[in-house]
Amino acid sequence: RGYVYPPDAGSQRSFTSPYSSYRPEDGTHSQAERESWLVADDNEDHGDMDKIVSSTQGAADNDELHLFGDLPTKIVGVQYYRGIANPGEYILLRREPGNPYDRNSIRVDNVGGEQMGHIPRRIAAKLASYMDSGWLFVEGRLSGRMGQFDCPIEVDLLGPDPHSQAGKQLVDKMKADKLPTKALLDTERREKQRQKEMEQARKKREQEEKRKLAEARKAAAGAGKGGAVPTSQVSEFTNQTMPNSESEPVMSDLVEASQRFNPRQVSNTTDQYGLQEEALKNMPLASKPASIKTEVLPFQLQALQWLLDQESPQPPAPGSKDTIQLWKRHESVDAFTNIATNYSTKEAPQLASGGILADDMGLGKTLEMISLIIADAEKFGRGSTLIVAPLSVMSNWSGQIAHHVHENMALKVYTYHGSGRVSMKAEDFAPYDVVVTTYQTLAMDYMPRGKGAPKQPEKKLRANGLYSMDWRRVILDEGHAVRNPASKGAAAVTSLMSRSRWVLTGTPIINSLKDLYSLLRFIGITGGLNQLEIFNSVLIRPLKAGDPSATYLLQAVMTAFTLRRRKEMAFIDLRLPQLDEYVHRVPFTDKERERYNALHAEATGVASKVMSGKPGEQSKTQVYAHLLEVLLRMRQCCNHWQLCGQRVTALMEELENSGTVQLTRENKEALQKMLQLQIESHEECAICLEALHGPVITVCGHSFGFDCISKVIETQHKCPLCRNELQDVESTLVGPQNEGGDEDHDDDLDLTQSSSKLEAMMKILSATKNSGKGEKTVIFSQWTRFLDIVQSRLDREGFQYCRLDGTMSAPRRDASLQALETDPSCTIMLASLGVCAVGLNLTAANQIILSDTWWAPAIEDQAVDRVHRLGQKRETRVWRLVMEESIEEKTLVVQSEKRKLMQLAFAEQGKKARKKEGRMADIQKLLA
Repeated sequence: RGYVYPPDAGSQRSFTSPYSSYRPEDGTHSQAERESWLVADDNEDHGDMDKIVSSTQGAADNDELHLFGDLPTKIVGVQYYRGIANPGEYILLRREPGNPYDRNSIRVDNVGGEQMGHIPRRIAAKLASYMDSGWLFVEGRLSGRMGQFDCPIEVDLLGPDPHSQAGKQLVDKMKADKLPTKALLDTERREKQRQKEMEQARKKREQEEKRKLAEARKAAAGAGKGGAVPTSQVSEFTNQTMPNSESEPVMSDLVEASQRFNPRQVSNTTDQYGLQEEALKNMPLASKPASIKTEVLPFQLQALQWLLDQESPQPPAPGSKDTIQLWKRHESVDAFTNIATNYSTKEAPQLASGGILADDMGLGKTLEMISLIIADAEKFGRGSTLIVAPLSVMSNWSGQIAHHVHENMALKVYTYHGSGRVSMKAEDFAPYDVVVTTYQTLAMDYMPRGKGAPKQPEKKLRANGLYSMDWRRVILDEGHAVRNPASKGAAAVTSLMSRSRWVLTGTPIINSLKDLYSLLRFIGITGGLNQLEIFNSVLIRPLKAGDPSATYLLQAVMTAFTLRRRKEMAFIDLRLPQLDEYVHRVPFTDKERERYNALHAEATGVASKVMSGKPGEQSKTQVYAHLLEVLLRMRQCCNHWQLCGQRVTALMEELENSGTVQLTRENKEALQKMLQLQIESHEECAICLEALHGPVITVCGHSFGFDCISKVIETQHKCPLCRNELQDVESTLVGPQNEGGDEDHDDDLDLTQSSSKLEAMMKILSATKNSGKGEKTVIFSQWTRFLDIVQSRLDREGFQYCRLDGTMSAPRRDASLQALETDPSCTIMLASLGVCAVGLNLTAANQIILSDTWWAPAIEDQAVDRVHRLGQKRETRVWRLVMEESIEEKTLVVQSEKRKLMQLAFAEQGKKARKKEGRMADIQKLLA
């Protein structure tokens, strides 16, 4: 029955973070390596017995994980440990390299964190090196009942793509070590059949898309081409798919030449959605709190009752068949079982107090949370609520509280942001009903724990700041800001002490289910789903494989923790004016098409290098950075050919030749552009794996968070990715351009030059002006340089406008918002998409022009909802300007698939699960 460890061996209960990523190839590193970068070798004083290593290293969301084989084995030494589990229950496997009895030791815990025993010594000797190197990831579950001395289990062996060079090497090594790889053969057969079916479906879909596109172009051509060209316009821009008329543009002609488009309606399947809407309609209503002076709509009172119920959950009562937060009560045995992980416990499970309020933007989530704070205080007495929000909406909370609450019953609100925050203690926060802070302030108060952190007693860590207070509740506004579970922001919010926890977001799933996991972990989900590897085993990978039971389970999770209503639901009855959305396709001129095709050919070649795993003389990291840079220029070329300069490409050639560059003015600007690519593409810091925080780029062309890379430079003086020498922080790191970029200082930019997309935009604006209805328009773009070009054209055409972007001070932003709201002559706002997508009310406008787009649709949806929301009195139009036969047309398809993933979670789609596409898969679709 294998080697039995003494009862004190490996009985530690501490874990290292399971959230590092699997990246075995060139230019990528394991979590152990990343952690070593943060501390010099001579500073490592951690005892070996404190070192317990996660089996999966958090590779839960990695698209490249494949099942290599199933290894039947057992847990030995179960008589020495308290942990128990049931057949089918998931288990956690942890390496114990510091175990004095066996350096290959692999311990086994149940999902509750209780140790059950160890893997047999012989099996551990085979698996340890694979787990330590990160080549294999192991996951297990019980395959039978526990015995007195051992327990049967099945271990899944997962690794990289078996067709990649690393995968082929791994297969050879596993065969030599007599580890099972049979699952690959079964998978290969299924995959060939699946690929055949997908290819047939793809051809059929392409034929249908070509037919529809041809019909749309034919309809557009039927509406006429050309039109009068302003005298300032060069002849290159006369071939537009626009109404052919000697007169000024007319809105009805523009609508007829465009394709009606509803990005939120991605399926005709409505049966299950209808049932969901009926259940939401019949939810009970709470009483309106006496302190609220404004009207609270019925659906908002329904939300209030749900919020109150979620803060006081109770486990299933004896004899009950209810499932509460995925926990069921046994009928014959006094125990509780989690239906997702099969984990059972005789004690009442710990239930999460709180949830995710995911109503559409504009439905009044702020008012609903204010009502919760007041209703709970009226019933149970006052307690302090902490609200964490982005800086741009922090002041909105105090304003909304003052607006909705009677003056004689006002809540006491304190804004914790600025120089005075360090001296605050629990007793200083206690008198306030609400404390509002930002994610940045919270991160600065947060004291990281674990390797490399100062070993301070918990009492000292909790002595000052936000962590000194045990809050009645914590509310995360725009909570998707902490969707990366490995980020410092996610760790910071999870470490707060509170009785209840809430997440407010209209987009709990932006790119993948890993986003949802981070929010559920913050709320306090239990039963093992708080472990990323278990969440992956139970939900992420089964959904990716199209498992119907995983689809059901995801919907059960969302039902238990999330409330989501959409504006178009009949019972909501917002009486919002109609929202019409159009895709307006614009043809390239011959010169524009020539420039675009050259970039497309370059991107296709670079993508082939990435996918083949043979980047040539460049590292894979450099090739991927090059690909992102070319994709950016393709997108910019769709807006205006002047936006896509060549300076970054020249810099990358210099980096390839010499490894580093001198910080000349030109090179600094080019490095800043490379850094902006990483920021826009939502890349992670290669050291801590969180979204780039305080982003900087080294003179060797690699991007990191400033806190992480500065520690590495101070201790090792080398880049952790390429090992090039970095002497000091001041001379080797470059920060980003001013928000929105220093692009407005580009001497090479001729603001008088036009483009096809700009001409299409001006015809929409002219038609709007000619209608004489006094309508106002918000023009969104990701690039301030394009807004500069538009602004110059508006000046020449005599339009009155205001502007809102990240380079502006708070008073200037407020003045622009005031102008749009109150000045009848100000009919246009030029807006940065990143700044205006969050927390603003732009209902003074009723027309939106989306100049450009990218594959994650959530930001665009948020921008639209800033205009089409409560308070909007006019019918609203959205124009998506899309260049024909370009990356922009294919972007709409990728966006649709990402919306389907979110709708699946809320059962607004049928039972067919969408396979999650990786970032490279998205790129391949854009270039196809």
